[in-house]
Amino acid sequence: LEALKKLKVLVVGDAIMDEYHYCSPLGKSSKEHLVVNRYESREMFAGGALATANNAASVCGQVELVTILGAKRSYKDFIGSHLSPNVKPAFFTRPDTGTIVKRRYVNKIQNRKLFEICFIDDSDIASREEEKVLKHLNKVIKNYDLVIISDYGHGFLTKRIRDLICAKAKYLALNVQTNSANIGFNLVTKYRRANCVCVDELELRYATHDRVSDLRTHAKKVYQQMRCEHIIATRGSSGSLCYSKKKGFHETPAFSDHVVDAIGAGDAFFAFIAPCFAARLPQEVVSLIGNAAGSLAVQIVCNREPVKSVDLIKFITRLLK
Repeated sequence: LEALKKLKVLVVGDAIMDEYHYCSPLGKSSKEHLVVNRYESREMFAGGALATANNAASVCGQVELVTILGAKRSYKDFIGSHLSPNVKPAFFTRPDTGTIVKRRYVNKIQNRKLFEICFIDDSDIASREEEKVLKHLNKVIKNYDLVIISDYGHGFLTKRIRDLICAKAKYLALNVQTNSANIGFNLVTKYRRANCVCVDELELRYATHDRVSDLRTHAKKVYQQMRCEHIIATRGSSGSLCYSKKKGFHETPAFSDHVVDAIGAGDAFFAFIAPCFAARLPQEVVSLIGNAAGSLAVQIVCNREPVKSVDLIKFITRLLK
């Protein structure tokens, strides 16, 4: 892990503001079939690719973040103050909308989500903004040992941007997520190649259009299609499944049976395993590190803070004892 400090990393993906509105229940409405809640407080977090960059910065010495904000409601000052010191941001702007906000109403006592509203324009960015991103990537991508893609399917990573990254990245790690806004349409197979692919079990099944076959069959199929070196699927409480042609399959259990908040855990897992694979660490070691990072991340509310490398090393040390 200490050796990863030498890596220069480029993170590209959607900036997302996660917003929690904490509530306490009052009781059932007398006029409607719903539970009325009292508003208590609000908390905001830098999520999406912002969280991926912060987690990667815990183990990598130099991280650049390329993302897009909205002009109407940018949250640029908040985002800038919530990025790790060794994350260098390159912000681009969509003039016609605001930065993506995912607002969740949360039971304060149980930390249980009650309802979610998304403030989002998930159409592809306009050609003018696309050209600016392409020009910047063409200029800087050769300087980085590892390119990490956090693709949430919200319009930033257009086909031209994806093709440029696939063509020019020295080592490419992909995390392409399925969520309520893109279900069935944002598949990892829209990229033509990658060195490392990280998805969850459902996303892997969507990519192969098969919900019942053994997960190992899906992993092999996507592995061959993407021509990658490693593919790893997260499985929640069941841990993770990793595959490579040289090493075969490797299963690693989850290391935490208590979940405070699962949001952000997948981003933390990915942000740690990507530089590990780029540094050619053994497959079983990478799986151990990733699951340990995920186990720490589920103890953190949303993206309140990244998983720190010192905490990760302590956690793994305890596990090995």
